[in-house]
Amino acid sequence: MLVGEILRVAVGALTANKMRSLLTMLGIIIGIGSVITMVALGRGAQQQVTDRIEALGTTLLRVGALRVRWGGVGTADIAPLSLDDVALIRERARHVVAVQPQQDRQLPVQFRHSNISVQVTGTSPNYLEVRKFRMAAGRMFSDAENRLMQRVAVLGWTALEQLGLDNPWGIVGEPIRIQGMQFRVVGVMDLKGQVGGRDANEQILIPIRTARYRLFGRERLNDIFALARDEESIPLAMAELQTVLRRSHRIMPGEEDDFMIRTQADFLETLNESTGTFTLLLAGIAGVSLLVGGIGIMNIMLVSVTERTHEIGVRKAVGATRANILLQFLAEAVMICLVGGLIGVSAGVAGAKALSDAFAWTIAIDPQTVALAVAWAGALGIVFGVWPAQRAARLDTVEALRHEH
Repeated sequence: MLVGEILRVAVGALTANKMRSLLTMLGIIIGIGSVITMVALGRGAQQQVTDRIEALGTTLLRVGALRVRWGGVGTADIAPLSLDDVALIRERARHVVAVQPQQDRQLPVQFRHSNISVQVTGTSPNYLEVRKFRMAAGRMFSDAENRLMQRVAVLGWTALEQLGLDNPWGIVGEPIRIQGMQFRVVGVMDLKGQVGGRDANEQILIPIRTARYRLFGRERLNDIFALARDEESIPLAMAELQTVLRRSHRIMPGEEDDFMIRTQADFLETLNESTGTFTLLLAGIAGVSLLVGGIGIMNIMLVSVTERTHEIGVRKAVGATRANILLQFLAEAVMICLVGGLIGVSAGVAGAKALSDAFAWTIAIDPQTVALAVAWAGALGIVFGVWPAQRAARLDTVEALRHEH
């Protein structure tokens, strides 16, 4: 029996019972569609994280103090970071082109009749350079304003919206109150994506000397951000930071660091591992329906063998071999899975796009994933179609001809 005839007979058998064939495909359609949708959403989340971290700058280094838990009720820095550390980094780290200290605190902010609680960040005037922000209106505060501890503020875009405004120029030059102290808004930063679950736009920047001496009343820094000269200089910049901070903190040789230095690549790797694991978990759950669909196909093919026993006997009587019968039924199983797989791919792509449009989620449809899904559907047809096909091929010709229609 030629391949063309095998396929023709398979198509004829499937179209003779259209509804049953469609219901048999349903498990494959749902399984493949679910896998495509889940993987597209997971890959989209990974791509979104990658884009946002790259927007922050791949040469950005973050220095933080190690923390220790006291009695299980709170944490404290082992050795707090300070502006002295910042000064030493600027002086001795040759592969670091910019250093930005940062103090954070959640504080109440008032503008006219609006009252919000937002992160107030004390930082240096080079914040825009180091953190890759742009101004939407107004300007960044200056070195002179920082030295003179001026009460000036720069708003993030989300903080602007929380205060009830959508036009950044509507607040530039206006007074706001931070924890009851009056500040003058000199600028608003342009919208920027969030990273690590935190909205980078939901903050208000003030000069670090103002924060240190007038508002926060403390010297400890939350973080120090450093900008390496280029990606090739990152290892050298990290080594310089480690050397400078160990000397500043008087850490003896052999003792462990009381600080940690992280790169954007570390952050990206951690987030990608998390989203990758979550994607595999969702795809695995969706893949269970493929297994159920495969079992359904095997069941229907066994029923088909029983119903067509007399037909099998006739075909054997006119010269069809066991291999011909096996290939015929195997072709039917594979065809059901492949057609179901193609429909499932279309449904999965449509479902991913629908979720993206409805919830503004990022999706990434990988052609390799689509090809693998279709190949997996064909493999299911072979795996779950072999037993019914073998059962049909082993039927005795005489017994098959005696079988009632």
